[in-house]
Amino acid sequence: MGNTAPDTHCSRRGCRAAAEWALVWNNPKLHTPDRRKVWVACDDHREYLANFLGLRGFLRETAPMAEFLDGDGGDAGQHGADEPGTRR
Repeated sequence: MGNTAPDTHCSRRGCRAAAEWALVWNNPKLHTPDRRKVWVACDDHREYLANFLGLRGFLRETAPMAEFLDGDGGDAGQHGADEPGTRR
């Protein structure tokens, strides 16, 4: 998949702010333990999205985008089907 374009925007519906955070998650009922999905968040929506995932037991890691992209985060910007406010 490769690294994300620099204009990656927040995963929160309607938000066009630059993504500053990577929220790495998986749904253990649907995904194997090694499968990771990623939502990205601006500073204003990081807590909201992290709480949404955390309450469901899905959140695995939160990292600054620069750190995430330097590592193994080729899926940044991928939106999961369960994302609040996103239609698929």
